[in-house]
Amino acid sequence: MTDHSLRLPAEWEPQAAVLIAWPHAGTDWAERLAAVETTYVALAAAVTRFQRLIIVVADAALNTHVQSQLRDAGADVAKIRFVELPYDDTWLRDSGPITLTSGDPADTRRYFQLTDFRFTGWGGKFGAEQDDALIAGLVQADVFGQAAHKRIDWALEGGGIESDGTGTILTTWRCLVQRHPEQSREEMSAILREGLHAKRVLWLDHGYLEGDDTDAHIDTLARFAPGERIVYQACDDAADHHHDELWRMGKELAALRTIDGRPYSLHPLPWAQPIIDEGRRLAASYANYLVINGAVLVPAYGDPADAEAARIIGSAHPGREVVQVPCRPLIWQNGSLHCITMQLPAGIA
Repeated sequence: MTDHSLRLPAEWEPQAAVLIAWPHAGTDWAERLAAVETTYVALAAAVTRFQRLIIVVADAALNTHVQSQLRDAGADVAKIRFVELPYDDTWLRDSGPITLTSGDPADTRRYFQLTDFRFTGWGGKFGAEQDDALIAGLVQADVFGQAAHKRIDWALEGGGIESDGTGTILTTWRCLVQRHPEQSREEMSAILREGLHAKRVLWLDHGYLEGDDTDAHIDTLARFAPGERIVYQACDDAADHHHDELWRMGKELAALRTIDGRPYSLHPLPWAQPIIDEGRRLAASYANYLVINGAVLVPAYGDPADAEAARIIGSAHPGREVVQVPCRPLIWQNGSLHCITMQLPAGIA
């Protein structure tokens, strides 16, 4: 039987820190390292205005380099903990811990569980042995205090799930059927409910972005927001081949109901103009934003729609400062702002 004393918090609940890993010449970022570091520096500066940041670095030399860059940029280095560990890539939304907790955020006796699903490099597309061991390495480095560490031998990435904090998980069929083609939707729903201590799982059958190699992670498409809201990536360009699929996704979202039977308040996001890089279209999703204490960090792509996307996301997360982070360098590697981060709930670190 599922123990509902544990739950997966919503991203807008109080946080202890944000976890990232820094790109370096031994990662796939090597070809455009200087460009992508500008995004990481901007992200670190933004996060440390509001809360603590944990940065995983590959070795002592990178540690020194990153600290120098951040000081030069005016980031609050006193709010940053650096942890030296090996990693294959920097997409910590997918290789980092999915942290369950018990109790209220104000309860100092809260229990934390670092849920460590198997990370397969998005269904075996890329090597991921070091990334799959990252959570265990962070535990060994005493990053998470007394939090329990639970390994689950089932492939799942953090970007593939959304939680409303009260027992509802939102995910996509396109992603999870690619990871587990031998399992039915009912079987996967049961595993998700058990592993995430959830009450129910909602599935989307539509929605994808060209240039996204995660097989339609939910965090590129639709996000829960407080007050029974859903923010989602729409496409208002009828000539774009995404239009029909995202329209169908919007209809699915409109048909969803809260656990109490009410429709969600939907907030469609504007569509950025196609970004083509060396003949390849990149996935510029505004839904891939990050909520932190007192702020929401929003991806900016140098597109006219950036400002409107920031306004809509801010309206769905009232009371938070909206901070745009330049993310065009990130999408060259098929992800954006949310994909490179993992929040940690208040009290754990």
